[in-house]
Amino acid sequence: MPTPCPDPRLLRGFLAVAEELHFTRAAARLYVAQQALSRDVRRLERELGAELFVRTTRQVSLTADGERLLPHARRVLQAQEDLLTAFGQARPLLVDCNSSGLGTPRRVLHRARELAPGLELMARYESGLTGAAADLVAGRLDASFGRYAGLAPALRSALGHQPVRYEPMAVLLPEDHRLTAYARVPLAELAGEEVYAGAGNPRTPEWTDLARRLFEGRGIKVASPVPMAVGHEEFERIMAKTRNPVLVVVDFPAMPGSVLRPLVDPVPLSPVSLVWRKGLVHPALDALREAAAQVAAEEGWLQPSEDGWISATDAKIMAGPE
Repeated sequence: MPTPCPDPRLLRGFLAVAEELHFTRAAARLYVAQQALSRDVRRLERELGAELFVRTTRQVSLTADGERLLPHARRVLQAQEDLLTAFGQARPLLVDCNSSGLGTPRRVLHRARELAPGLELMARYESGLTGAAADLVAGRLDASFGRYAGLAPALRSALGHQPVRYEPMAVLLPEDHRLTAYARVPLAELAGEEVYAGAGNPRTPEWTDLARRLFEGRGIKVASPVPMAVGHEEFERIMAKTRNPVLVVVDFPAMPGSVLRPLVDPVPLSPVSLVWRKGLVHPALDALREAAAQVAAEEGWLQPSEDGWISATDAKIMAGPE
């Protein structure tokens, strides 16, 4: 008698452990107790008559049978998701908007909710596309925003992207900094300054790389790494302590004790894409992509000004398929 298809819950637990290679992290990802997840994995092993993981006190690894099951489990779970979607029972779409104060992701997300009021688009705020990309590939996240060209080619090969905006950049200054005298700061005036651009933050190396490209040959230094600050309050505290100018975008949220000034001569542009996992089928993703296209067209976000600066690498990737 053929073995029935395993319960999708068991396959989902198996997939989480296979991707995390750690039962505690996998349980946290699924919002279940570790003991319950371990029971589910053991039940799946019994039903299939195969050992799926090698467990030691130090690590978890897939067996040959576990490796063999992995692509099948992904296909079964995707098929289940497609079926539910077809009958109007789509799960929530999880979208990383980087930071709660940023205007570009927020405006696209709000428009998508207007276009698809019957669907649930859930936002999270954990800055950095590099940090989000690993979650996208692993299926822990559905979409994010950021500098797609700043990702490693291997990551980009697993992701789709849609250009959304060339966003003008700015500098965040202590309110008593000499450059606050300018309404718009010429880039040349930053010569000799150490500007914070996320150096050392493992979630945002794509932003630090863009800063290095912008500062090259202009006498501007990327400030040394500081402890990674999570949340606005900690970020404000660290920046007040170091007193370095901070490279940001023009709609960066206001911070007490700081002044935002747009950069000019030239206007440096930060390329923003909507990024998702290749192969993802979800009606809310369709709404998000349509929203991005609508807002970009209305605002002229993909029409950079003649005095704008764009990294050559970014211009090539934003222009079309790699």
